[in-house]
Amino acid sequence: MTKLLYLSDSYLKEFEANVLEVSEQGHVRLDCTAFYPGGGGQPFDLGTIQYADNICAVIKITRQNELIWHVVDGVYTPSVGQTVKGIIDWELRYKLMRTHTAMHILCGVVWRDYGAKVTGGNMSPLRARMDFEFENMHAALVQEIEEKINLEVNASRDILVEIVTRDVAFQIPDLIRTKINLLPKGIREVRTVEIVGLDLQADGGTHVANTAEVGAINVVDYKSKGRINKRIVVEIGDSKI
Repeated sequence: MTKLLYLSDSYLKEFEANVLEVSEQGHVRLDCTAFYPGGGGQPFDLGTIQYADNICAVIKITRQNELIWHVVDGVYTPSVGQTVKGIIDWELRYKLMRTHTAMHILCGVVWRDYGAKVTGGNMSPLRARMDFEFENMHAALVQEIEEKINLEVNASRDILVEIVTRDVAFQIPDLIRTKINLLPKGIREVRTVEIVGLDLQADGGTHVANTAEVGAINVVDYKSKGRINKRIVVEIGDSKI
């Protein structure tokens, strides 16, 4: 199994690893990685793998039966047992970290003040959409939500990550905010992401350390996706940090 370094340190930009396996397609599996493989609406990371005098672009990260594969674009691939250096495309990663945290701020405010669960979501760098169980949505409500989420950004709330057992996790009220519980039955440990004073959720993605890093969250669109399913689309402005 590959040790997932991003789970404990989202700010890790470079790392060293040993090659465990190279597939027939030239995909590379490492003993550890800081590349996020995608999931929960967050896209996979990009970057490079370097070894000897070679540099391979990492163009995709896939997860197959709990195995993490680095899809590389290069003439040569490293050999099993070889030590490589992984370098994350930090500009892309940091934008996604800010965007993912913005989604948690939005989710936290909507749950706290309106009791609406999440029914879906997706993101790209500095733009995201999230669907909620709202029966009605109108311009005044959207404006109110935008003002509230930006108050949370400006509150400079710390963001904490913790790994807890499954039993402990399910004793935490409202840990799962999605309409459907997405935690696999066989999972033994749960990673939680807490925006101190606002939100606590089970989550496997990468986040910034403080809400002030996110930047202004602008609601740029909203629409109905069904009788009790309403979508909010946000874009992230420049961060002051």
